[in-house]
Amino acid sequence: MAHKAANCIWYDHGAEEAAQFYAATFPDSSMGAVHRAPGDFPGGQEGQALTVEFTVCGIPCLGLNGGPAFTPSEAFSFQVYTEDQEETDRLWNAIVGNGGQESACGWCKDKWGISWQITPRMLTDAIANPDKAAAKRAFDAMMQMQKIDIAAIEAAVAG
Repeated sequence: MAHKAANCIWYDHGAEEAAQFYAATFPDSSMGAVHRAPGDFPGGQEGQALTVEFTVCGIPCLGLNGGPAFTPSEAFSFQVYTEDQEETDRLWNAIVGNGGQESACGWCKDKWGISWQITPRMLTDAIANPDKAAAKRAFDAMMQMQKIDIAAIEAAVAG
């Protein structure tokens, strides 16, 4: 990994599978080196993946198979900006349909417990609308959603 810094993400196990999924699902994403244990260790065996280098949407990451001592929370999430409903649906459905869970306001979790915000760019623009009433309508509409529905946000902005 030639980067100066990377996000280190703790997995119970499954960092290699997660990296493969991310590389296949998200744009500008890839899997890098897998570093395997040179010997047995508490909770693991020689040859198991210890760390996995990967990139998600251009962000360098290191997946660490650290066991159950720590679990992911919404305190860390990937926010992925989408251009249209097709891309929003594709990414949301890939995460949720691969053992993940739906949450609120464009948030979901993958099957490894990592949180994702699948955020249409127009939603960000709608909530930042200089027309405060339109921005509030967009925000109120978003608060009722799980996956973001762009047409419904556009309708809320229009009034």
